[in-house]
Amino acid sequence: MLEVFRRMVNESIRIGLVNDASSLRKLSLLSYNLLAHYDSPSYYKLCAISRAAGILASRKKSLKRGFPTRTPYAVRQQLVSCYSFKTKNGGLEIPVARGKRLSIPLTKHTLDTISQPGVEVRSFTLTHNRLCLSIAREAPRIECASTVGVDRNLRNLTVGNDEETRHYDLSETVRIASTTMRIVASFKRDDARIRRVIASKYGERRTARTGHLLHTATKTVVETAVQQRQAIVLEDIRGIRRLYRKGNGQGRRHRGQDERVELR
Repeated sequence: MLEVFRRMVNESIRIGLVNDASSLRKLSLLSYNLLAHYDSPSYYKLCAISRAAGILASRKKSLKRGFPTRTPYAVRQQLVSCYSFKTKNGGLEIPVARGKRLSIPLTKHTLDTISQPGVEVRSFTLTHNRLCLSIAREAPRIECASTVGVDRNLRNLTVGNDEETRHYDLSETVRIASTTMRIVASFKRDDARIRRVIASKYGERRTARTGHLLHTATKTVVETAVQQRQAIVLEDIRGIRRLYRKGNGQGRRHRGQDERVELR
């Protein structure tokens, strides 16, 4: 089923590229009947078209901004749906064929989360080794009594106002990124494909480690702001990409550091 869904997404993308269609309505009219030969429930076809429309819309947006893009293609086998699933007996039941359902056991933490009042499971994403649930919950409205500004820098995060200022040390993220770049640059293999595979593993490890540190800092900022009823004000960094593009007379080291600031 995962492979069938992936092929339906790619078929919809191909149809959208041929007909220059990126909206969900137009792509559905063009693709739905052409997906009839796939052995899949109809609601999975609609979800595949919706995913293809999102990919095409993202490509169109990148082209409009002037960024070069490759021909989009769904590589990962997955199944995404917001129809005809339910949580029952400690698991997620999804249809796989007419009259047949697959039950996937859920962890205790997941069951505790989706059983809370006001929480509703809207959709799921299933891969070979992962199940993700998209939930909706009602967020309480907070009347803010003051504001707090956030200044993002390369090695620290500063949050404060006229009454209080807090600093969060992020120098460890810079050390992790620099170490990863130095390790990848030291590779001496002749096969570029092997270098790319090994480098991607180090890149994923760097992303996971830095992401954890950044998530911890930003979560603390948000929790403190909620407790003190403060509105968070962020600086405007739109257009910063144009300052550090290749060919601006900057070295790779300088450009890489400023790109890390932008990603935060």
